[in-house]
Amino acid sequence: MSFVDQYKNKLISAADAAKMVKSGDWVDYGWCLGHSFIVDKAIAERASELTDVKFRGGVTMWMPEVMKVEDAAERFTWNSWHCTGVDRKIIDMGCGFYSPMRYSELPGFYRYCVEPIAVAVCQVTPMDKHGYFNFGPQASHQMATFDNAKIKIVEVNENMPRCLGGTEVAIHVSQVDYIVEGPNPPIAQLGAAAPNEVDQRVAQLIVEEIPNGACLQLGIGGMPNAIGMMIAESDLKDLGVHTEMYVDAYVDMADNGKINGSKKNIDKGRQTYAFAAGTQKLYDYINDNPEMMSATVDYTNDPRVIGQLDNFMSINNAVEVDLFGQVSAESSGFRQISGTGGQLDFVMGAYYSKGGKSFICLSSAYGKSESMQSRIVPTLAPGTIATDTRTTTHWLVTEYGKINLKGMNTWQRAEALISIAHPDFREQLIKDAEKMKIWRRSNKR
Repeated sequence: MSFVDQYKNKLISAADAAKMVKSGDWVDYGWCLGHSFIVDKAIAERASELTDVKFRGGVTMWMPEVMKVEDAAERFTWNSWHCTGVDRKIIDMGCGFYSPMRYSELPGFYRYCVEPIAVAVCQVTPMDKHGYFNFGPQASHQMATFDNAKIKIVEVNENMPRCLGGTEVAIHVSQVDYIVEGPNPPIAQLGAAAPNEVDQRVAQLIVEEIPNGACLQLGIGGMPNAIGMMIAESDLKDLGVHTEMYVDAYVDMADNGKINGSKKNIDKGRQTYAFAAGTQKLYDYINDNPEMMSATVDYTNDPRVIGQLDNFMSINNAVEVDLFGQVSAESSGFRQISGTGGQLDFVMGAYYSKGGKSFICLSSAYGKSESMQSRIVPTLAPGTIATDTRTTTHWLVTEYGKINLKGMNTWQRAEALISIAHPDFREQLIKDAEKMKIWRRSNKR
């Protein structure tokens, strides 16, 4: 049977696809830009018939229709591998939960750990002449998701970029159970906020540490974006990319001739990534681009792989850091803000790299002047998650300076961290350090 005939035989309506979901099922929506769109709407229309349906997703870019139904918390549960503002809203609604993980392990979770999936559905590109549906900019763990699913459904979107590169970037028509042709919604866009003065100062401190030929990983947020913008305007050259998330800043660097991957020890000449989200210029750039290498996250985020790349520069955000060097990048008290994601993977991988450096960047304080709070704290508050343990933390950077914690004992760490704290909080932090017995009498004041 030809690929076209297989396609026709498997083509069904979104309403028929939704009928395959039963009460008590686990349903997987894929990841980020690939989340189900039209089948999600059809399942929501069946809400009154369903109870205890458990959905999985992550890096949620829009509110799922199943979470908009009137009694969502009584019928559905949303389980997210990584929290965005949308995921936080769902958690606040009382029907959402965060699923802790190191992102590099996620394909293995699906293949060996999590409950069997009744229905897996995600958006894909139209079928090519070889019978393949490309996963678009989220190869990440999608094939592993389908490997664990009893029913595999692809939702065709003509606007999805076709992303080339590594293994498991596409699924063949013979491997899927059903195909749904949707309304071809535009791909969700993620803009970056303009960097402020603090972002620019932190970026300056980090960029001066980056050598020519370095390989880059940028996290999402104002500071990594500012670093990318500054690199794009710098004299740096021959840079490489090996990252979990591909963002607009890389496109700017590439357009300015900063990226060619010529010094990479592996995947030479390729920009390697697990998923991507940004503006239309990013989607246009990665579409059918042979320079790009879309890969599974158990490759991109494996510290053993990262460590093979010389001069690897990992740059990520944090919410707060304590005087022991523990970094929280995902929660504030009991409130889940983001997720571990790949930060710990890259912190460890960069340290394994010859000449590599892991930078955790954050503003020294937040809030308005009358209610300003320090991001460098004596200890993490109860409920706050340590994303990076004190033994893995390498470089820390605020607008007041940069420090390398590797090799430091507790009093040296306290002194170094207080030196990059906001000046208004330094005296109190010294008193706190004294109480915790991590401050020497001869320390600088």
